[in-house]
Amino acid sequence: MTPDNTAPSSATTEHTIKAFDVELRELTRMVMDMGTLVEKQIADCLTALTNRDANLAERVVTLDPSIDALQHQIEEKGVLAIARRQPMAIDLRQIVGALRIANDLERVGDLAKNIARRVLPLSEELDQAGLMLGVESLGEMALDCIKQVLVSYRDRNIQSALEVWNGDEEIDLRTTGLFRELLTYMMEDARSISYCIHLMFCAKNVERIGDHATNIAETVYYIVEGRAITDKRPKGDTTSFAAALAPKT
Repeated sequence: MTPDNTAPSSATTEHTIKAFDVELRELTRMVMDMGTLVEKQIADCLTALTNRDANLAERVVTLDPSIDALQHQIEEKGVLAIARRQPMAIDLRQIVGALRIANDLERVGDLAKNIARRVLPLSEELDQAGLMLGVESLGEMALDCIKQVLVSYRDRNIQSALEVWNGDEEIDLRTTGLFRELLTYMMEDARSISYCIHLMFCAKNVERIGDHATNIAETVYYIVEGRAITDKRPKGDTTSFAAALAPKT
């Protein structure tokens, strides 16, 4: 009887599994590299905002194409891995998770860029002492969330990811409180209106960065557990940006 030479040998199978593991680790590394660039964007846009540093703000904007390019590379690698390996279960979730997280990070980069673009208009306004502090504090909180959730992704640590997920409520509450504080300044001093509106838009972008950190936390949970978080996402006061600007009756 002629032996069946079409069946893969155990050595070939083992080699294929190891090669796929390398591809998955490389995909995770690329996502972490993208996260490092996004973290730098956030940190730099907050520093530029605080110091009214237009040059640093411009560097934040110019970093955006590099982040977009890395997202495209992650997408290509992920799609190719699915086509070649036809993964299942945890392997498939790792690829899908990487694609989701890369998409969230790309959006975070856009939000940091939006903040940076507010630096130049703010530098032309009167300096309103103390008003920037609330945005700084909010931004630092959102940056910490991004850092923590990326580490949780790297380590597949769902407890750390859930901490970020539960922390979204605090960012929402602080954002709403900041909106109300800025609105009070605007009503008390008309000269501060333009300045405060710029800060409100910055704060809203920061709040959305927090939302994307929460998205990533949900993806980490999905990768590890194989299912979505069933609990309702914790949210603070859902007062919208428009509602915060509306006059009280």
